[in-house]
Amino acid sequence: MKTDVDEGSMQGKTVVITGGNGGIGRETAVGLASRGARVIITSRDPDRGAAALADIRERSGSAAVEVVNLDLASLANVRACTDELHRRCSHIDVLVNNAGLILGERAESADGIEMTLAVNHFGPMALTLRLIDLLAASDAGRIVNVSSDAHRMARAFDFDDLHSSRRYRSMKAYSQSKLANILFTRELAPRVDGRGITVNALHPGFVRSSFARDGDLGGVFGVVFAAFTRIAAISPEAGARTSIYLASSSEVASTTGEYFARCRSRRPNAAARDSAAARRLWELSEELIGESLSE
Repeated sequence: MKTDVDEGSMQGKTVVITGGNGGIGRETAVGLASRGARVIITSRDPDRGAAALADIRERSGSAAVEVVNLDLASLANVRACTDELHRRCSHIDVLVNNAGLILGERAESADGIEMTLAVNHFGPMALTLRLIDLLAASDAGRIVNVSSDAHRMARAFDFDDLHSSRRYRSMKAYSQSKLANILFTRELAPRVDGRGITVNALHPGFVRSSFARDGDLGGVFGVVFAAFTRIAAISPEAGARTSIYLASSSEVASTTGEYFARCRSRRPNAAARDSAAARRLWELSEELIGESLSE
């Protein structure tokens, strides 16, 4: 782990963190609020959101923490969330796309999208595109996409079975979604470069949290996953470190289109560096979510 990192003051900055009600999202919120940021977390569950809000305020010592409802499995709810953020914010300095899930059994979103991709890629992309104007209104907007080294399990993005209709395997669906995060990052970076916005993705590490349980990862694999988590996983605080670094450090103020782990740039796999796949996924995603990059 890189320890000599510059994690700068966030005084006066506005940060939006999806999935800030638990795990590394909550710890990212605590870390950035402690540095002076106004932090807005999103939560699908109002009760969990309220509990997280109280905890973050107490541990950060900051009252400048808010919560807004967001269900990434519903494009209509994504639109409602971004409308609310436009009402609350004149600008956004940092957007941390942190929320995600893994499912033991195949499910579809309200929009008929395979649920893992809906929550981990399509929903975050819709959210991001609808907030680009607020990020561009910042002096130096940053987008931080939480991906995973699980993307390395995918040799290529499977456009032929996008919704896992032929065969569903939880880890394949998850690795595809994490590959999509990096492809999205690499394609978005040059498209917003002229607006003063940087975009980077990251691997938080194998983190001990409620992540898989929230995603209802059942069966034998779920039991094995839970046991391995107890033995090998790092704390949510440690897992949040790279997100905090990319959101706050002056060292990466002009860095864009990169993939990070342990606060250092890392080379993703060949599938994640496939520019043609990134463009194809972008175009497919724009059509599916009904959103495009505003002029």
